[in-house]
Amino acid sequence: MFSKETYVNRRTELKKLVKKGVILLFGNNESPVNYPSNGYYPFRQDSSFLYYFGINRDGLVGIIDIDEDTETIVGNDIDIEDIVWFGSVDSVKELAASVGVSKTAPMKQLQVICNEALRQHKPVHFLPPYRFDTKLQIFDLLGIHPNQQKEAASLELINAVITMRSTKEQQEIDEIENACSIGYKMHTTAMRLTKPGLTEKYIGGQVDGVAHSYGAMVSFATIYTQHGEIMHGAPRWDELQDGRLVLCDAGAENRNNYCSDNTRTYPVNGKFTQRQLDIYSIVEACHDYVLNVAKPGVRYKDVHLAVCRLMAGKLKELGLMKGDVDEAVNAGAHAMFLPHGLGHMMGMDVHDMEGLGQIYVGFDEETRPSTQFGTNALRMGRRLEEGFVVTDEPGIYFIPDLIDDWRAKGLHTDFINYDVLETYKDFGGIRIEDDVLITADSCRFLGKERIPYHPKDVEEFMANN
Repeated sequence: MFSKETYVNRRTELKKLVKKGVILLFGNNESPVNYPSNGYYPFRQDSSFLYYFGINRDGLVGIIDIDEDTETIVGNDIDIEDIVWFGSVDSVKELAASVGVSKTAPMKQLQVICNEALRQHKPVHFLPPYRFDTKLQIFDLLGIHPNQQKEAASLELINAVITMRSTKEQQEIDEIENACSIGYKMHTTAMRLTKPGLTEKYIGGQVDGVAHSYGAMVSFATIYTQHGEIMHGAPRWDELQDGRLVLCDAGAENRNNYCSDNTRTYPVNGKFTQRQLDIYSIVEACHDYVLNVAKPGVRYKDVHLAVCRLMAGKLKELGLMKGDVDEAVNAGAHAMFLPHGLGHMMGMDVHDMEGLGQIYVGFDEETRPSTQFGTNALRMGRRLEEGFVVTDEPGIYFIPDLIDDWRAKGLHTDFINYDVLETYKDFGGIRIEDDVLITADSCRFLGKERIPYHPKDVEEFMANN
């Protein structure tokens, strides 16, 4: 938790942005794994509830009545039977006071509060729910069917939350730096352990263990795979093979629920082949190029497209692409090799605020999402501002099914050398990812320790550790 004043100031600013009505911010309840009493561990609070109320306990709802200028935490105190099993905890009143909220109410009062707001024809603002128990709760409270709640969610509240959470306070940047330090330990653990004969599953488990040892949890399901061409390749029971590349995409969520997200790709045996270096050096150049062009006022979509052009030009030099580079990127031919976006917002959610609607988080009236394959996967396109945290994650992938599909359809034959591409079907994929803070006139990588990614540094680290 931050200071009480942090949460008081955030709620004050939220009231100014939304202007009128009643705001309902739903905290999360425990989520069962396979039966009611066996919940996922650790408990994960809703990020927007955390941002404005800072309380990491299940079964709470925050109410902000803008018109009356009152704030209330609704929730039931833990009873003696729970205390026997889980220990004594602060009361709802004590929790509320710790974040500057003077009013509390038991959960049975929430319906009364909502009924009164509706009776007075006050706007009732809520964010798009993503858990089914919350959807049912909203249905009971407001009579809005779960199928209609995404559309009924308050656009005023969505935009206000995005405005505030997009620009990171210094204390938030410090927390992300802390998460990055845990991410460094996760990735270097994987690099130290990687060798032929061990399984992907074993090393993936060790990576997750580091996150749990130093923080709250992983910030997303760890990707550790020799099939780097699969975007979200979960660790398998496959043994690591000499001569192959392994891709590790992993991040930490620290104890204050801020995230890191990094990717490294390296040889299982610790030594790149020339063929691997040819592709790796392109991804490395694209990754580093972002530092030269990302700054306030620049659209991240334009940074993405600049990276695509750089990548296409270098692939052309290798004989994998041909023709005019600008025309190739405009046509979307580069998406054969990079079928995802350059990056996304990051903060308390690894895809920050994704549940509020990516069209609002990553785009605006000036910059709209693309419908073109590959570019349509870009999560962040709007103009960068000081204090934004975004990921920089270019990659090159050789996806056999995509190669076969495009070749059979005769797609982009003016730009892709399919005969050469055919020889890379067994290659896999390479991605390099770091977290970037947009500064006053430039940008910088987050994390005080840099996970090795330049080829010589990777080989030296793996040889010596």
